[in-house]
Amino acid sequence: MANGLNKVMLIGNLGKDPETKFTEKGSSYCRFSLATNESYKNDKGEKVERTEWHDIVAWKKLGELCQTYLKKGSKIYAEGKLQSYSYEKEGVKKKSWSVVLNDFAMLDSKPKDQSANIPDTNTNHPAETNSGDDDLPF
Repeated sequence: MANGLNKVMLIGNLGKDPETKFTEKGSSYCRFSLATNESYKNDKGEKVERTEWHDIVAWKKLGELCQTYLKKGSKIYAEGKLQSYSYEKEGVKKKSWSVVLNDFAMLDSKPKDQSANIPDTNTNHPAETNSGDDDLPF
């Protein structure tokens, strides 16, 4: 039996085009922001809309698929795990969180002129993580 569970499932829209980068050791990764929206009624009965922004990281082949097929505004289902990282900014230690993508599915309607040869992204893609802190992209 596993000691814990770390799974994140999101449906949202990309806030910017995915950006591919490389670690010092040459591993490729793709990073983008994903906006999720929720609405609820406050204690006065008024509808309130709230947007949360999520930092998404996809490694190697999965990152290449994100770079190729996703763009700002794309609606996707994203599945992965939450991962923390620490960094220092202006002498102050900070901690932040990213979702390391394991899988995604495009949820936009296909335009009529779009070719049908886009691969099925809704398959299992093992998360590519790095074991050494010196190779983290953050």
